[in-house]
Amino acid sequence: MMASTVKPDLDLTLTRLIKAPRAKVWNAFADPRQFEQWWIPAPYHCRVIEMDLKPGGAFITEMSEDGKTFTPHINACFLAIEVGHKIVFTNALTAGWRPAETYYPNALTAIITLSDKDGATDYTAHVMHKNAGDRDQHNEMGFQEGWGTCAAQLAKMVE
Repeated sequence: MMASTVKPDLDLTLTRLIKAPRAKVWNAFADPRQFEQWWIPAPYHCRVIEMDLKPGGAFITEMSEDGKTFTPHINACFLAIEVGHKIVFTNALTAGWRPAETYYPNALTAIITLSDKDGATDYTAHVMHKNAGDRDQHNEMGFQEGWGTCAAQLAKMVE
């Protein structure tokens, strides 16, 4: 099991209580068609190019404002998967553990954790950065608003 320590000067964290069973929330992550419905804040559209939910597996999405012309969104690698409970990915690597040539806006590692809480799901997104400048840039770009909107879209879909 992978453990992480929150470092407030380097990390951003978002938590939400989703009033749906953990298995249903997990399926919204694991099924690319469901994932596309909530992963990027509306009115943007998401398209999953590849989602191989295993350590070293590819995680590639594209985004579109009009639903027709798509541009790259994330090209990442899954680091760890605990089915039904945890997804860890980074954009510093691509599929097969290959170092990424580029990443936008900066390198990050995200740990998404799902836990049971009184018949609902406690959703936590913990995003780690290599330095305070990258953390601050991600925060200023609207981490809480953007990741919060996605969490709300996820909740709306599964509740």
